[in-house]
Amino acid sequence: TPVQQFSAADLVVVVVYFSLNVAVGIWSSCRVNRNTVSGYFLAGRDMVWWPIGASLFASSEGSGLFIGLAGTGAAGGIAVTGFEWNATYALLALAWVFVPVYISSGIVTMPEYLQRRFGGERIRMYLSSLSLLLSIFTKISTDLYSGALFVQVCLGWDLYLSTVLMLVVTGLYTIAGGLAAVIYTDALQTLIMVLGAIVLAVKAFNEIGGYPNLEEAYLKAVPSKIVPNTTCHLPRADAMHLFRDPVSGDLPWTGMTFGLSIMATWYWCTDQVIVQRSLSAKSLSHAKAGSILASYLKMLPLFIIIMPGMISRVLYPDAVACVDPKECTRVCGAAVGCSNIAYPKLVVELMPSGLRGLMIAVMMAALMSSLTSIFNSSSTLFTMDIWRKLRPRASERELLLVGRVVTVVLVALSVVWIPVLQSSSSGQLYVYIQAVTSCLAPPVTAVFILAVFWPRANEQGAFWGLMAGLALGLARMGLELAHPTPHCGVPDRRPWLLADIHYLHFAVLLCAATGAVVVGGSLLTPAPPPAQVSR
Repeated sequence: TPVQQFSAADLVVVVVYFSLNVAVGIWSSCRVNRNTVSGYFLAGRDMVWWPIGASLFASSEGSGLFIGLAGTGAAGGIAVTGFEWNATYALLALAWVFVPVYISSGIVTMPEYLQRRFGGERIRMYLSSLSLLLSIFTKISTDLYSGALFVQVCLGWDLYLSTVLMLVVTGLYTIAGGLAAVIYTDALQTLIMVLGAIVLAVKAFNEIGGYPNLEEAYLKAVPSKIVPNTTCHLPRADAMHLFRDPVSGDLPWTGMTFGLSIMATWYWCTDQVIVQRSLSAKSLSHAKAGSILASYLKMLPLFIIIMPGMISRVLYPDAVACVDPKECTRVCGAAVGCSNIAYPKLVVELMPSGLRGLMIAVMMAALMSSLTSIFNSSSTLFTMDIWRKLRPRASERELLLVGRVVTVVLVALSVVWIPVLQSSSSGQLYVYIQAVTSCLAPPVTAVFILAVFWPRANEQGAFWGLMAGLALGLARMGLELAHPTPHCGVPDRRPWLLADIHYLHFAVLLCAATGAVVVGGSLLTPAPPPAQVSR
C-alpha cells in the first residue's frame, strides 16, 4: 500500500514546505497592507523579466497539467507535446502584438479593453460571465480533481475525502497568505517543480535503460487483463509521431496546427491570468524577455512530463493502461481508464523518501496557488462586473459578503462537477480540458483579433458574433455531455457531429463562423467613432 511508502522524512519535508509558503504569504501581506488598494495592481508595474517568465510558465503548468499531460502521453504517445510547443508562438504574439496595444490603451482587465474599444456594457458583462464559466468547468474542477488524485495515489485515501481536505487547506491558505507574493512563490515553485521533474525523468529513463529503448518498450506495454476481441489495449502505432493523420489520428495535425493556434491565442493573449502577469512588467522589453523565457520553459514538458508518462505505462501497464472497466474501477475508481494516475504512480514508486515528499508538496502547493488566484479573480469578476450592475447602490459590506458567498458557490459547483469530469473523454484529463475550451474560447479569439486588427469592427457586430459563437459552442458541449466517449468494446453510437468532427477542427469552424458574423454585423451597422479606434 502507498501509506507505508510515505515515510517520516517525506512528512517533515511537506510540513516545512507548507510552513515556508504560509510564512511568505503572511510576510507579504504584512508588507502590502501599508500600501493602497491601487498599489495592489500597479505595484506590479516594476516586475523584471525572470519572475514574469517563471510565473507565466507556472500559471499554465498547474498540477492538472502534470497529471493531464503525463496521462495523455501514457495513453497515446508524444503528439500532445504540440499543445505545449504551440504556446511558444502564442507567447511571442502576446509580447510583440497584444501587450503593446493593451499598454497603450491603459487597461487592467481584458473585458475593460473590449469595453474601451467597442463601447457599451453588454460585451464586458458577457466576457466576465464566460470567464466564470470557464473557471468552473476547466480550471477549478480539474485542479481539484488532479490534486485529490495525487493524494489518493500517494496516501491511499478516498477521492472525495481528499477533495474536501484540499479545499479546507486551500481556504486556510487563502486567509493566511496574501496574493501579493504570488508571482515570487510561482517562481520558487517553478524551480522546484522543474528540478523535481528532471530528477524523476532521469530515474524513469534509467529504469527502462535509456531513451533508445523507449519506443520499443512502449509499444509492448499491454495490460494483463484485456477486453476480448478489441484492440483498445494496444498502444498506438503512431505513438512517437508529433504530426498525425488528419482523419484517423487522435490529435490530427490539421487541428494541432490551426485549431490549437486559435485556442492558444485565447489562452495566452486574451486570458486575464496570463496577460496580467505581462502587464506587470517594468517595461515592454521586460515583458518580451519574460515571454521568451516562458517559451523556452515550455519546451521542457516533452522530456520531463510526457515521456515519463509513457515510461509509467511501460513500468506499470496493469494500472496505467487498464482497459477492462471492472479492473479500472478497482485501480482508480474510473471505469473509462486510469491513464491519469501515470505521473503520481511514478512519484510514489521511483522517488527516494524525502524527495517524494517534496514532489507531493510542490504538486499541492502548485494546486493551491492556482486555486487561490482563481477563487480571488472569479469572485472579483462577479462582484465588480456583475453584482455592481445589478445593484448599483450596494454597500462595501454587501460587496465583501457577496464575494465570499461566490467563492463558496464556486467550490460547491466544482465539487459537484468532478464525477462528470472523471467519466468524460476516456479518462484523459487533458483531452477533457481542451474539448471544453474548444467549445467556448474560439469566438473570443475571433473578436479580439478583429478588435485589434480591423478598425471597422463595431459593438453590434462583436456582440452578435459572440452570441452566435456561444450558441454553436454550447450546442456542441451539450452533445458531448449527452454522449460521452464509449468504453472499450462498446460500439461508438455518437452523432456524426461528435464522432467525425474532431474538437480541434470544430474550433476552426467556430472561430470562422464567429468572425463572419462579426464582419457581417459590423458592415451592416454604422462605423465606430474614430476616437474609440485610435487606441
